[in-house]
Amino acid sequence: MNVDALSKVAALTTVEISQNAALSEEALALPTDGNVVGAFLGLLLEQGLDPDALRFIAHALPKREAVWWACQCVRAVASDLAPAVASALDATERWVAEPNEENRREAGLAAEAAGVGEPAGCAAMAAFWSGGSLGPANLPDVPPGDDLTGRGVAGAVLLAAVSVEPERAPEKFRQFVKLGLDVAEGNLRWNDPSTPAPDVSNRTTQRTSATTRVFDTWE
Repeated sequence: MNVDALSKVAALTTVEISQNAALSEEALALPTDGNVVGAFLGLLLEQGLDPDALRFIAHALPKREAVWWACQCVRAVASDLAPAVASALDATERWVAEPNEENRREAGLAAEAAGVGEPAGCAAMAAFWSGGSLGPANLPDVPPGDDLTGRGVAGAVLLAAVSVEPERAPEKFRQFVKLGLDVAEGNLRWNDPSTPAPDVSNRTTQRTSATTRVFDTWE
């Protein structure tokens, strides 16, 4: 199964992504097929390694797109969010729309208030880890590890799948993979800061014919 959907992934190989993504031993044992990222992702899906596919996408996407994907996954299952959790999600989406230093630091504060045990808190922390310094602005820079955003995104997505109706996690894994492919194709992008985030709870997105064929066989 070949997924021709990660068009935004240009600088990384399958090996590089897999090394950062903390994939399972079963996933790491799969052939990399010449480091073709889409082919490896398709193989993960064929083998039913959906959590590994989510981790792989989290590290394959550029940081801004990855955090946006996390927000969409959290929104897809969110309801009756506590104020601190809702604020964390809002702050994360503001950073995606305008990824400046002020919004990055606000996302970090919101993540601390919500807690990284919450999917929205993980997403906000992923935004904070996207660059800049981890320390206070008045102290010498402490740059984040380059893989931290991917780890935060993966945590947000996996937590979102099990935080509500965990018995439906496999179904949500597949929904979230589809959202990730939509983001990777450029079909699901952030809006202007003044525009509300899209409702993705029942999203049906047009995909390339290649991707449609993948899901025809996979589902």
